[in-house]
Amino acid sequence: MTADLLVTGLRELVTCEPELGDGPLGVVTDGALAAQAGRIVWIGAAADADDKVRLVANGRRLDARGRVAVPGFVDSHTHLVFAGSREAEYAMRARGASYREIAAAGGGILSTVRATRDATADELVELARPRLAMLLAHGTTTVEVKSGYGLTTRDEIKMLEAIGRAGESQPVDVSANFCGAHEIPPEYRDRPDAYVDLIVNEMLPAVAERRLARYVDVFCEEGVFSIAQTRRILEAGAAAGLRAKFHADEFVTLGGAELAAEMGALSADHLLKARPEGVAAMAKAGVTAALLPGTAFFLGLPYAPARTFLDTGVRVALASDFNPGSSMGGNLQLVMTMAVSQMKMSPEEALLGVTLHGAHAMGLEGEIGSLRPGKQCDLVLADVPGWRSLSYHYGVNHVSHVLKRGVLVFAR
Repeated sequence: MTADLLVTGLRELVTCEPELGDGPLGVVTDGALAAQAGRIVWIGAAADADDKVRLVANGRRLDARGRVAVPGFVDSHTHLVFAGSREAEYAMRARGASYREIAAAGGGILSTVRATRDATADELVELARPRLAMLLAHGTTTVEVKSGYGLTTRDEIKMLEAIGRAGESQPVDVSANFCGAHEIPPEYRDRPDAYVDLIVNEMLPAVAERRLARYVDVFCEEGVFSIAQTRRILEAGAAAGLRAKFHADEFVTLGGAELAAEMGALSADHLLKARPEGVAAMAKAGVTAALLPGTAFFLGLPYAPARTFLDTGVRVALASDFNPGSSMGGNLQLVMTMAVSQMKMSPEEALLGVTLHGAHAMGLEGEIGSLRPGKQCDLVLADVPGWRSLSYHYGVNHVSHVLKRGVLVFAR
């Protein structure tokens, strides 16, 4: 086997492919991995590596020195491109202020909309780069980023262009999600259907023409976008070639889970108030539930009922929901800790949530999210005695090295 990268010295190689190793995560003890041109070509025991793999001239041998390897983390729900700060409302919330009081004081999502509208695309790119660097340093190699802080055609296009440029300028793979239906802007507050018309007739065609997004999202929630409005936007998005992954049943039971099943969405996200029949419909349709424990933690709200989804046969992804108002953080190691301690997921389920199941939530499971021959060599090395410590020993960053497509892109 010819390779340009050989990683040896792994105490544990967690493949997330059960047939390649032990247990549901396919763990190879004292493992090794080889890659060629950014793709994995061989996985096995380190003792067999020199017999199985021949490094090409100038190929790299990386000694992991007893570290643990896991797939690069996949963060399938973020809003990390934005301008402005909402630190003041964070403090107000701690003193007991309601969202209505915060909005009356100039805070809330519309404060981020104002700041983002005022920012240039260049400024948005520069603001995004250190956030993406932080994600990379904590093991995230692929991320979904939503628009939705522009809420005009011009500003939504600006946001999506900034998301694309931010993705091109650093190692983390970035997939854009058009989320013009994130909120009803003030100028359409009394005409929500007219704003839906704008999204369908002007924004989506402009996004599709420029090929700026892979997905379409809607904040399907009471007081924002109804089921009928959401269906209309998602159908228009599908006609424009965009896959649906959207906010559903977060605060009120509207039937977002059922709509996700009906539409064949990649994921339905949040889902704190999903009905049992909606959960069953998602399982039957193969829709991934993307749960966001960081939001519950940050806001002091109940956590999503992860066991309900898992016990019904729904695939569960975990994501950061990195955004300035309700989850200002992108550390998926900490998200795993929340999932285990607060949502009663097993450590195995939590790790799958930020790897393979996160990839399913983005429709990228054939390329990333697990380690097997043929897939991208997106690899995280961690300074831990075993993979369970990633969520068990919390509050620290365990990541020592990150490889993206077989190239070392971060080392601590």
